[in-house]
This record gives sequence, structure tokens and C-alpha cells, in this order.
Amino acid sequence: MNDALTLAESYAATARAVVQERVAATSLDAKQHIAHGYAWIETSVEALRALQIWGARQNGEAEKLVVAIGTGETLAQLAGGLPMGQNEFIRPGDFGLDSHVAALLAAAQGNSAANRARLVELLAEGATISDRLDDELLDTIRDQYRRFTDDRILPQAHGWHLANALIPDDIIAEMADLGTFGVCIAEEFGGLGLGKLVMCVVTEELSRGWIGTGSLGTRSEIAGELIMMGGTEAQKQHWLPRIASGEILPTAVFTEPDTGSDMANLQSRATRTADGWEINGAKNWITHAARTDLMTMMVRTLPDVKGYAGLSMLLVPKPRGTEETPFPAEGMTGSEIEVLGYRGMREYALQFDGMRAPADALLGGEEGQGFKQLMRTFEGARIQTAARAVGVARRAIELAFQYALDRKQFGQSIIRFPRVADKLAMMVTDMVMARELTYFAARAKDSGKRCDIEAGMAKLHAARVAWANADAGLQIHGGNGYAMEYEISRVLCDARILNIFEGAAEIQAQVIARGKLQDRN
Repeated sequence: MNDALTLAESYAATARAVVQERVAATSLDAKQHIAHGYAWIETSVEALRALQIWGARQNGEAEKLVVAIGTGETLAQLAGGLPMGQNEFIRPGDFGLDSHVAALLAAAQGNSAANRARLVELLAEGATISDRLDDELLDTIRDQYRRFTDDRILPQAHGWHLANALIPDDIIAEMADLGTFGVCIAEEFGGLGLGKLVMCVVTEELSRGWIGTGSLGTRSEIAGELIMMGGTEAQKQHWLPRIASGEILPTAVFTEPDTGSDMANLQSRATRTADGWEINGAKNWITHAARTDLMTMMVRTLPDVKGYAGLSMLLVPKPRGTEETPFPAEGMTGSEIEVLGYRGMREYALQFDGMRAPADALLGGEEGQGFKQLMRTFEGARIQTAARAVGVARRAIELAFQYALDRKQFGQSIIRFPRVADKLAMMVTDMVMARELTYFAARAKDSGKRCDIEAGMAKLHAARVAWANADAGLQIHGGNGYAMEYEISRVLCDARILNIFEGAAEIQAQVIARGKLQDRN
């Protein structure tokens, strides 16, 4: 297995040299195809490394098969065509590296039909793939959240989705009691003071039940990190204990119509008044905007300063809305954006026409720091998004596997058909690789190092796996999978958004390529 990793690393290093030479002659943007392809190569190699580190701790036959299949498939994709999207591939020929193909393919024997069939046979007989982290606290937390998800979320999640219902208040209260909203907030401010790896485990288990419950904590994570790292002492004392306890539900108000990831061109403004701030402008794709109490809002407070330097972050309190009156705050209105999936909190387009914020709303008390403050949260948010994707990918496996066991065609369970078993084997393998890459990124974050590359890799890879697993799971369901009454239809809708929010796949590839070409790690 080490020989396989060495081959993959050598291929990535040679591709890097080619990209550096070509980008030097123009620009990274002008060479996006090979630059982003290189990012996918590095991501695949890192996922392979994470898989092999995990595999070295495992003794079971099923786990060893997962390692063999994942290793073989990674090498085969590097040699034959690595998918960057549904209709975009990066191949050795794009770099002039066809000479690497024979060696990669020679080492890519682990993903054989026999290995895939044996893995599914073991799973059908009751074998499981270990998710133990060999840490009593982490494993206990996983077990606790798994029980909560099985008992309180899974039985009701699909009904909530079909009704476009908000996550019920009693579920939010129970999540708060478990400590969900204060996982990474320091103990001195009422949180648990734990790290991103714990956050990943919590998010993964909740997202396995429903991406809405897995995502609810993201807003608290972002707000808590913004305030912890950039807030004044008074802001920390006032907001963090309330966020950690679940008394305060925050929402992130950053995106605007037509700007997307181009935050340098945000147009919404906040102007100083005698007693605070006056906010005007529009925001779009704001999750959970109605039933929240605090907006972390990016606005332009320095209108004469162009780009990022004119942006500031405000902590804007608001009254919590109801079904009848979703936006009771004066100077603020909103309309729901109907979406395919990712329900439970709802998406909104917001308009601000003279909404007031208090004088102490400016995060850290300093203007022009908003984008820098937000940038510090990107790593954690992207790692958490990867964990959400892992949970969604795992649920797709559970649904597809059970359906394949139960569904009879031509006198036997469809799990006995090789094409169905192949899908299941790859779903399991891909999920493990995404999970271990996500944990790798979380450990890097917990170590205190800069990890925008690792976070981008985890998000990029896990989002693709979630979508692939959901799609394969629906295919295993056949026509029934297309019926809204079947849960896999919801999983498919939920999986699709993961490749877009918290920085689309193309943005992640850009971050990874730029960082690797600058040799940041």
C-alpha cells in the first residue's frame, strides 16, 4: 500500500511542476482546467493517505477490503480520468504525463470485482465498518448523538422535509441540552471547549438523520468563532453564553444578490447614527433568517473604501419571527426562497430599509475588519460542511443497503446482482475516505495551524461523495427512488447543495491550487 501512495505522490508532484510552469506564463485563472485538476489530484492523494492511516489501525477483513478498493480506485482514476464534475475530467495527458499511466494502473488492482463482491457479502452477513476513533470521549459522544438521531430525528425527518416544516422547537431544545451549540465555545463562556474533531462527529451524526439538524449548529459555530476571535470582551460576555446554551439562535447574513463569492463587491451599507447604526440594502440566501435572534451581518460601513477594506461585521439583534409574522423587526422584510432540499430552517431573501442596530454592534469595535474576521471562520465552516456531507453519504448507504436486501427481483434480493453490489461497495469505500479526510482536516485545525487547504480538500471531496452516494442510492431504489415518499429522494436533494454553499467546488479547487502552488504545506 505504501508503494501505491508513493506512486500517487510522485504523480501529484510532477503535475505540480507542470502547472507551475504553465501558470507562470499566464495566470492561474487562465489555466483553471489544469490548475483545478491539479487541486483534485492533490485532494485524491490526501484522501488516499488518510484512508491508509485509518486502515493501518484496522484488523477486520471488511476494513482491509475498503482500503484495497479505495487505493485501487484512486490510482485508476489518477491514471484514467479524475472527475472534477459530472462532465469534467482531468487526465494525465492534460499535463503531458502519460508516462505515469502504466505504473499507476499496475498498482491499481485492489478495486476488483471479487473484492467488491466480498465486501458486500460481509456487510450483508452483519459486518460493520469501524468508525471508532480510539478515544473514549469521542466515541462516547458519537454513541450519544447516534442514539439521539435514531430516536428523535430519523423517524420524523422525512415528514418534516415533505411539509417544509421548521425543525421543531422541542428538538432544538434537546440539541441544546446535549451541548450542540457550544461544542467549540470556550468553557469560560458556557461552552464545552472542545475541538473541531468533536464538532465533526456531532455534525456527522446529526446530518445522518437530516441535514437540517446537522446544519443548525453551523450558524452557532460561525457566530461563536467570529465573536471568540474578533469580539470585544463585552461582546464575548454578552453573546457567547447565550449562543452556547441555545437561548440565542444566530444566522449568518453575508451573501447578496448577484455577488455570490465575490464579497469585495457587497453593496449593503450601515451608516453611523447618533445612537447606533442604520442598515440599508439586500441580502440573499440567508438560512434560518426568521426564527433567529442575532444576525452576524457583513455590510459596507466605509463607502469611500473600495473592496474588502470597506467591509465591517455587525452583531445585529432582532426579534424572533413566527409563522404568522416571520420578520417583525422594523426596517426589515423578507421572502422565502423555495428550495428542493436542505429544509428545516428555510432560505430567505432579505431587504433592509433603515433597520437599526445598537452602537456596540460593530464586531471588535473596529471598522474595515469584517472580511478578515469572516475569513478566520472559513476553515471551520468548510470542515463542518464536509462532516455534513459525510453524514448525508452515510444515510444514503443505509437506505440503499436496506432496500437492496429487501427488494426482490427475478427470485432473489437485488443485492445479489453485481451492479448493485458494486455500487454499494463503492459507496461505503468513498464514504470512509471522505470521513477520514474530514477528520484529517479537523485535526489540522485543532493543532492551531493554518488549514485552508486541508479544509478545502475535505469539503471538495466529501461534497462529491455525498452527491455520488445519493445518486447511486436512488439508482438502487429504481423507480421508487424517484417517488417523494421514499427517503432517498430527500437525501438526493439535500446532497446537491453541499457542492455549492460554504464556497462552491470551483472556489475550493482555486484555494487548494493556489495554496499548493505557493507551497504553503
